[in-house]
Amino acid sequence: MSTTNGKISDQILESVNTVSDALRNISGVKDVDIATAPRTTVWEDGKVKLYHFERENKALAKTPALISYALVNRWEMMDLQPDRSLIRKLVSEGIDVYLIDWGYPTKIDRYKTIEDYILGNINDCVDFILDKHNINKVNLLGVCQGGTFSLMYTSLFPEKIKNLVTLVTPVDFDNDEGLLFKWAKDMDVDAIVDGFGGIVPGDFLNTGFDLLKPMNKTRKYMALPETMADQGRLMNFLRMEHWVADSPAQAGETYRRFIKDMYQHNKLINGKFELGGRKVELKNIKMPILTIYAKEDHIVPPETTTPINDLVGSKDKELMEFPGGHIGVFVGSRSQKLLTPAIAQWLKDRD
Repeated sequence: MSTTNGKISDQILESVNTVSDALRNISGVKDVDIATAPRTTVWEDGKVKLYHFERENKALAKTPALISYALVNRWEMMDLQPDRSLIRKLVSEGIDVYLIDWGYPTKIDRYKTIEDYILGNINDCVDFILDKHNINKVNLLGVCQGGTFSLMYTSLFPEKIKNLVTLVTPVDFDNDEGLLFKWAKDMDVDAIVDGFGGIVPGDFLNTGFDLLKPMNKTRKYMALPETMADQGRLMNFLRMEHWVADSPAQAGETYRRFIKDMYQHNKLINGKFELGGRKVELKNIKMPILTIYAKEDHIVPPETTTPINDLVGSKDKELMEFPGGHIGVFVGSRSQKLLTPAIAQWLKDRD
């Protein structure tokens, strides 16, 4: 009996110490900073900005890279903290990096279209970089939905793109591997957009992402006392929560058309998608292309990404598998050690 009582006492003491450490750590947090890589805003149009990331040494590739992130969530995932930053790593590997910040759409942006984003914003940013560097082509790196936009843009303006890289980018939306793709097929997107007054809240989208793996959030919060007791783990947790909570709303008309034309009718892969009256044909993409997918991605399953390799007209094309999930592509240790250096080397080899 005394042994049992002793074990219970030890467990109670351990719990008390854990809570004590947690309270001390959380009380010492003054600010949760993300996206701290030095950058300069070099172009802007309304809420959309173009950043140029500063570097200490001369770039090892003469062709700059423009990053097009998704409209969903914020680009800061690519620069979450100094030692978990795809952007910092690209810069350190000798790539001159630009990035489009889509901003935070409000009611006034509810009629903004996919054409406005791709034929307007992306094209304007590409032209700015070309003019600034006095070059004819830029490297384009598209992420998730931003990768789908990059495929569309490159098919229409192949003369402006030297090399194309897509990360966890969906192209074949007729897929039953991911819940998101199943749900979207039966979504009454008109009711959603109109019901929200033309602007779809970020919290609504985040709820859907949480439901893809509902127990993940439960396990995360059940482990919170232990997480908070460790200063490093606590800051990692707070940075990720900061990023999730900062999700922007979606311009209603862009969201409406993307769900209908991609998820419900799969128009891009079928050659039926048009922008500004021009048909988007992926076979027009003939420059070198690197397609990266995450083996354990539950948001953009590999099966939705790998067809890119067969659809483009490039002779120099490569599929690269990342052994992790959707977020791990940006913040995992293997991203820092293996993936990002491989992307940088791929670009330098084709400069």
